[in-house]
Order: sequence, then structure tokens, then C-alpha cells
Amino acid sequence: MEILQLSGTFWKNPITSVILILVAAYAISFLFVSVFKKYFQKTEIIPENFCLNRHFSVSLWLLISFISFKTILPTVKLPVQNLQTIDRIWLIATIIVATYFLAKIISFGKVIIFRNIESNSKEEFKYRKLRTQLDFVEKFAIVFLCIAGFAAIILSFDEAKKFGSSLIASAGLAGIIIGFAAQKSLSNLIAGFQIAFTQPFKLGDTVVVDGEWGHIKEITLTYIVVKSWDKRNLIVPITYLLEKPFQNWTRSNEKTMGIVFLYVDYTLPVDELRKEFMRLVSLTEHWDGETASLYVIDTTEKTMQLRALVSAKTANDAFLIKVYLRENLIKFIQENYPNCLPKNRVDCPVTTSFPKQENIV
Repeated sequence: MEILQLSGTFWKNPITSVILILVAAYAISFLFVSVFKKYFQKTEIIPENFCLNRHFSVSLWLLISFISFKTILPTVKLPVQNLQTIDRIWLIATIIVATYFLAKIISFGKVIIFRNIESNSKEEFKYRKLRTQLDFVEKFAIVFLCIAGFAAIILSFDEAKKFGSSLIASAGLAGIIIGFAAQKSLSNLIAGFQIAFTQPFKLGDTVVVDGEWGHIKEITLTYIVVKSWDKRNLIVPITYLLEKPFQNWTRSNEKTMGIVFLYVDYTLPVDELRKEFMRLVSLTEHWDGETASLYVIDTTEKTMQLRALVSAKTANDAFLIKVYLRENLIKFIQENYPNCLPKNRVDCPVTTSFPKQENIV
């Protein structure tokens, strides 16, 4: 009987109860995460570098703790007003923690799907396409979850419920005001859906935006990050690329063409340069083995314009092979046909007659 009384006194102490609940909740969350971690490692559902403890431990621990607090709250001897305040604080905190935990579950679900796609997809193009869609769906779901959590917190107050009833009564005026306020957000949301499912571009695509060449690094609900070749991050509003023209070199596939232009004198033997061009192309690993040609495509009064055309598997390979060919073809002309470099010609007529002596003073 004394033990039961001591136990009851122990639980009625708020500080002791909170400490005990936090410790017990941490132990339970750690046990749950450890069991699931062993299961996922055996089945190889998640990547090896993914830390399940870091992802779930804090959110699960807080969720179990706040749920457990509710069970001991009636046993704590406090004034009724204080209990009501604590109960309101507990409800708000529980909603926040539950929202945080559900957001972690959504992110973990995306990791599992990515792992499955990565192991089954043999083509990087399809992988990037699905990754773009899943990234947007994850962001949209988390934003929707946060809005729902915020709404639940607001509606937990009686004043907010009364305001909501009056707002519904004046729905006409409120609808107009909310419509104007949410116009930009809705346009961004619609643009995000359009990008995710029609996919004018994907994560990892090579694009040219306003003369800036780079790769799509990140797609959010409001903006896009384009990483340029010199490591700069170009921030573009998400609606911008749907309203303005831009170049996408890798929309349908990774393969692209590299073009090199040369200007040479008319006396250059094109066949010899073409042989050197084919030799250089066959030596580089950046050529995909499909297209390689060199032609005279234009002439001016001073030079011939040559175009070297090669195919490559990726835009990066195309850039590297263009640099490689440009340097080596110029070097070949300099070493073997230096007189065939572009030059200006000046013809001076030869005078064969001389002035008479009497005209010379």
C-alpha cells in the first residue's frame, strides 16, 4: 500500500513525470528506429548513406513524449485555469510535432521510391524525369501538410471559429480579396504542376537562359536554380521559363552536336585538313562514334568558312570535344600550312615605264 502511495506521489510531481516520460519516449523511439533500420538494411530499400536515426529519432521521440504527456496531465494537481492553458499548449505542440513527423515520413517515402527507381532504371534520362516529378510532389505535399497543420492550430481557438463563421457569411467579399491575394501563389502552383508533368525541363537538363549556359540544379515551388559553368547559381522565378523562350539541349535525350567554325585561306588543302580532323575525332573519348564531318559551308572575298560537326553523348562531352578540335586543328594549320591562315591581300601593280629625263629637274 505504501508503494502504491509512493508511486502516486511520484507521478503527481510534474518535473519527475516529465523527465521520466522523456527518457521512456526516447528509449521507445530508439527501439522502433533500430528495428526498422535492421529491416531496411536487410532488404536494401534505402541507400547505405541514409541515416535513419538522424531522420526519425527526434520527431518520433517528441511525438511519443507529447502523446504521453496527455495521459499524466489529469493526475497533476494544478488549478483548473492552469490546466486549461497547459492543455491548449499541449494541443498546439502536438499538432506541430505531428506535422513535423508526417513531413519526415513523406521525405522518407521519396527516398524509398528514389532507391527503387535508381536500381530499376537503366537510363539516366528516365530517372531524372521521375525525380523531377517526385521532388515537386514531395514539396507540394509538405506545403499542404504545413497549411493543414497551421489551420488546425488556428481553429483550435474559439475566436478563430467565430471569425471563420463570419467569414463564410461574407464569402463573396472574402473570396474576391483572397483571390487577389493568392493569385501569384496559385500561378506558381499551377506552373509547378505544368513543369512536373509536361516537363519542358528536368533536373540536370542543360539549358541556356538569357544567354547563360548551365544545368537545372533545383526546382522549388517558387523558383528554379540554374547552376552555370562557372559555379554561379542563377535564380529564376518558376513562371519565367514558361513565359520566356529558352534553350534546352537535353530535353528529349542527352545526345547533342558540337560545332566548330574555322576561317582559312583559299589555298588551304581541305582534304588534308579533313583527314587530320577524322584522326583527331577517332582519338578522343568524348565522341560517341556516330557523326563526324568537315565541310566548306561559306566563302567570303578573303576566306573560306569551314564547319566541323561532331556528335557526343552529353552536352559536357560536346563542349570538351569542341575545345579539343578547335585547339588541335588550329595547331595543325599553324605547323603545316602557316601560309593558309586568314590574311589580307594587297596587289601592287608593277610599273615598267620610267619618266623621261627632261622632266626630271
